[in-house]
Amino acid sequence: MSLTTEVRVGKKYVIYLPKVMVQALKLKEGGKALLTLTGNRVVLEKLQDPLQLALEGKKFASITPEKVEAISLEEQRRDTENPA
Repeated sequence: MSLTTEVRVGKKYVIYLPKVMVQALKLKEGGKALLTLTGNRVVLEKLQDPLQLALEGKKFASITPEKVEAISLEEQRRDTENPA
């Protein structure tokens, strides 16, 4: 999708994003974004909240509680045998 619109720079250099762009990016108040300046272009990218991403993002791996426990015990054993 490509959206282009003209905006004004307000007092204290504030730029308000058009509602259509906010909705397209699914931005929320308090959310984070990354601004990149390249030449005379400013690019705004939505940053994903790690917690929201973990809860709502696509899952690419799975692990059982038993496997987590086995890995934890192995790491604990290794740490007690080789203290730093």
